[in-house]
Amino acid sequence: MNKLPSLDWSLVQAFLAVAETGSLSGAARVLGASQPTLGRQIKQIEAQLGAELFHRQPRGFALTDIGAALVQPATAMRDAVQRIALTAAGRQASLAGTVRITASVSTSALHLPPIIAQIRRLEPQIAIELVPSDDSRNLLYREADIAVRMYRPTQLDLVTQHIGDIPLAVFAAKTYLAECAAPRNTTDLMQHDFVGFDASPDIIDGFRAAGITVDREFFKTRCDDNIAYWELVRAGCGIGFAQAGVGRDDPLVEEIDIGFPLPVLPVWLTAHAAMRQTPRIRRVWDLLAAGLRPLVS
Repeated sequence: MNKLPSLDWSLVQAFLAVAETGSLSGAARVLGASQPTLGRQIKQIEAQLGAELFHRQPRGFALTDIGAALVQPATAMRDAVQRIALTAAGRQASLAGTVRITASVSTSALHLPPIIAQIRRLEPQIAIELVPSDDSRNLLYREADIAVRMYRPTQLDLVTQHIGDIPLAVFAAKTYLAECAAPRNTTDLMQHDFVGFDASPDIIDGFRAAGITVDREFFKTRCDDNIAYWELVRAGCGIGFAQAGVGRDDPLVEEIDIGFPLPVLPVWLTAHAAMRQTPRIRRVWDLLAAGLRPLVS
């Protein structure tokens, strides 16, 4: 029986990075390595396997049939390596260290700073890294240790805790209402300017759930960044939606009753199961939960 080649994980990692990005330059950015190093690693793995994995093209690398067939087992190998690292990290007993938290941009800006300040006061040996992002961060690959989500994550190997639900409400700037009287019914409502999202369908879907059909063009001011969105409402660009507590605490706006109920924002804490019982992550999780509970209903 011929002996199978023994593959260095770094070579498999290089193969996957080039396969997923399509170029040495893209793979170099992902792995933090140089293009010449990655070029040598690709040649090494091809030599070890005795097969050409990529077609070299003027604009990058394209997988051969053999290369395409290897992507799935190589991805499984990467997942296994990550699970080994997670399991080892989850056995660390010290409370000292770093905990990386990810949350949406608006949650990171509006709610987490005082909570993190309290964590630092109570546990000065724990360093906190905050990653504001509206993208879903991958907890398996340690892009974050704890995620604050406004939806229930469904991936395997994750531990989740529902903290509660944040109510939403409708607001308009006092300057806007000084020029345009607050709507008294649905007919009035449709005559007003609204601030909507640009690409996200969430607000449009909310109107339709209430039996009101609108499209993107109904919103004369549009923005997907929630922080900038709220500033547009505060500046008087039109009626907009916000977390009830945020709007009610703002002296520049007034709450408006638009005649139909609004959905809520569920708040979930999430961590990888292998990391959840690490002492510092468990401690930060508990303090995050305590800090977020006053925001929810």
